[in-house]
Amino acid sequence: MTAIEQTEAARPRGTRLPRRARRNQLLGAAQEVFVAQGYHAAAMDDIAERAGVSKPVLYQHFPGKLELYLALLDQHCESLLHAVRTALASTTDNKLRVAATMDAYFAYVEEEGGAFRLVFESDLTNEPAVRERVDRVSLQCAEAISDVIAEDTGLSNEESMLLAVGLGGVSQVVARYWLSSGSGIPRDTAVQLLTSLAWRGIAGFPLHGTDQR
Repeated sequence: MTAIEQTEAARPRGTRLPRRARRNQLLGAAQEVFVAQGYHAAAMDDIAERAGVSKPVLYQHFPGKLELYLALLDQHCESLLHAVRTALASTTDNKLRVAATMDAYFAYVEEEGGAFRLVFESDLTNEPAVRERVDRVSLQCAEAISDVIAEDTGLSNEESMLLAVGLGGVSQVVARYWLSSGSGIPRDTAVQLLTSLAWRGIAGFPLHGTDQR
């Protein structure tokens, strides 16, 4: 059950939940409010009301709005990184691996609740703690992709990282455009199109230890 589903299940006031379940429920309510209103317009009163709890209950778990936002951001950054790593490990066929990685970004963006907006479209990127987390997950995703490129092509770490940043950046930007534009293109078709574009570039590098291009 997701945090938002737990929020819906626990909406009525007065419901007693185990501490971890309550925390997840509060995070789900906070996600709804932050995605809908942005950080600056959101208020702890709004989040408590959405969760169906009193403000003192909310403050028992999170000392302030920033701490709540950072906890939510940590959760969804970890989710993105896990999705990318899982995609990379899902196959040894490099073309399928590119497709799986790009689909991971599309699936993340398409996920109900709009959590991607907290990572890629935050209105709080001038806050150092937020900027550090967003930059770190982007770097970690790129490093995961870079490791595979370096292993398969024999390119230097710097060269592999440059390509990885490009692949990750293209994936998330196109996925966000696809969602926001209301495109009638199905997700799997969009992923196939983007994979074809990326593969024509990455396939030009020979596999490590061969002359194949």
